[in-house]
Amino acid sequence: MAVRHVEPYSQEWVRQPFSYVRQVVDLLGDEVADWWEGPCDPRDATLRLRDGSALVWDEESGWRLGAFVSGGHGLHTELAGVRYLGHGLLPRPERVPGALADARAGVGASSAWRPCYRSHRNCRDGFDVALSYYCAVLNA
Repeated sequence: MAVRHVEPYSQEWVRQPFSYVRQVVDLLGDEVADWWEGPCDPRDATLRLRDGSALVWDEESGWRLGAFVSGGHGLHTELAGVRYLGHGLLPRPERVPGALADARAGVGASSAWRPCYRSHRNCRDGFDVALSYYCAVLNA
């Protein structure tokens, strides 16, 4: 299979992470009350959980959990009491529920310290190729 690069800031590029996020939403099932795409710079998504917390993914630091403070469709989400789930920027979707449980318990790879795996300004660093895998899986 040939590697296909998506043009940065195109509509396809902006929406590229959401196939990955949708897979996580599907795995978390009824635990997710609502979810939405955030804006760019960095691209992100928010999952409002039924317990009043939120799980946010962004393209620089991966998944984080916290108490929902503010946010909405097209807005960056503000959380309180944040814990980063760990396991890298793009953990396999099936690993996220377990990482979420660890973060809630304050154990495992979760941390209050923000990791920075990449900068959203590095549009041609290969990250979008990794994201394209999840687009292909969802569209298969």
